[in-house]
Amino acid sequence: MVKLSRRKFLAGTTASALTYHIFQNSNSQNATIAQLNPGAYAGYSDTPETTKAILGFVPVVSCCPLIIAKAKGMFAKHGVPDVIVQKQPSWAVTRDKLMLGSADDGLDGAHLLFPMAYLIATGEISYNRKIPLYILARLNLNGQGISIANAYKDLNLGLDSSPLKAALQAKAKSGESIRFAIPFRRVTGDFFMRWWLINGGINPETDASLIVIPPPQMVANMRGGSMEGFCVVDPWHQRLIKKKIGYSAVTSGELWNNHPEKAFAMRGEWVDKYPKATQAILAAIMEAQIWCDRIENKAELFEIVSQRQWIGVAKDIVGPRLLGKFDYGNGRVVENSPHAIKFWENNASYPYKSHDLWFLYEDMRWGNRSPDFDTKPLIDAVNREDIWREAAKKIGQEQAIPSSTSRGIEKFFNGLEFDPENPSAYLKAAIIKTTEK
Repeated sequence: MVKLSRRKFLAGTTASALTYHIFQNSNSQNATIAQLNPGAYAGYSDTPETTKAILGFVPVVSCCPLIIAKAKGMFAKHGVPDVIVQKQPSWAVTRDKLMLGSADDGLDGAHLLFPMAYLIATGEISYNRKIPLYILARLNLNGQGISIANAYKDLNLGLDSSPLKAALQAKAKSGESIRFAIPFRRVTGDFFMRWWLINGGINPETDASLIVIPPPQMVANMRGGSMEGFCVVDPWHQRLIKKKIGYSAVTSGELWNNHPEKAFAMRGEWVDKYPKATQAILAAIMEAQIWCDRIENKAELFEIVSQRQWIGVAKDIVGPRLLGKFDYGNGRVVENSPHAIKFWENNASYPYKSHDLWFLYEDMRWGNRSPDFDTKPLIDAVNREDIWREAAKKIGQEQAIPSSTSRGIEKFFNGLEFDPENPSAYLKAAIIKTTEK
């Protein structure tokens, strides 16, 4: 974890206090959020106020657009040639560096688990410091999955996790711990693991422990026998299978097809100070998303991201799932999967506010915030889809701008539905399946 000195904390807090105001929620839990005053966004042709920013990424395939924007000269094309794209070892380190900002050896923006932008803005995961972050784009749809140790290979697990219940009960009786790894708490990977377990009658609160492991360390921990499975983004599933340590039960697209995944987020203070540079950076990343989805670019994509300074995993591990070929490692192989990761297709880049609303309600479902929490001020403060719309116009992608900030009703593998027009109904629905206590 990055150490934050008292001097740096106070300096950052003082600077931020001059520019943001606090929304007060009627509920005392998580009652306040920080928001900066939106900047006046100038035309794309205007010269950026700065040519440099430091952006972070964790080495999973959802970071591809940031890598490509740098490696293919797209930042330079849009007038910000000095943008630095830095690999980070974990989401926790990314959070800490976003708190610092580049002036204090941190980050100006990052490839981020999108719920983290909200949890940092409210101070819930940032040591009670409310750091305004703006979600400027969604980086991808799909891309995650759940893999299981070879100890359970004979169960041939898929969407139905119920065959695992008896095996876990037997292991628990022998006094052994039951652990499943997630990349961070209160994010999509955490929720997907909970959905999958509880749908098979396994209570993630009482029948197992969910532990946080950085994505690059997932496979090593599985090899050591310290956990039963993990939920993470590729390429770590394919590496697990290649090492013959485990197999994939499901891809996250099977749980929720075309679900929102990572976001590109920047510190609000930076965006408001450098609105033209923000547009330039966002335009470059959006063009990189388009580039990443084109089939004729895939071979070059694999060549670039497999390099050590980027994801650093061999092309034959990175490539197949990005092409929609899913080898589950248990004899099941799916070609041209509809659940492959998407960077631009199906409005993958646009940050729908309805998806952020889903997160806040799913967070309520697991008792992390009160059902009375006022979601709209927080979403309006963090989700800057208005900046995305302007960037889309500047790169000639007006046709990609959705007519609504809502994608409409979302349907999940367990039969639940989320209607953004009636989110309380989702919250009141049974939490998939109840389990014996």
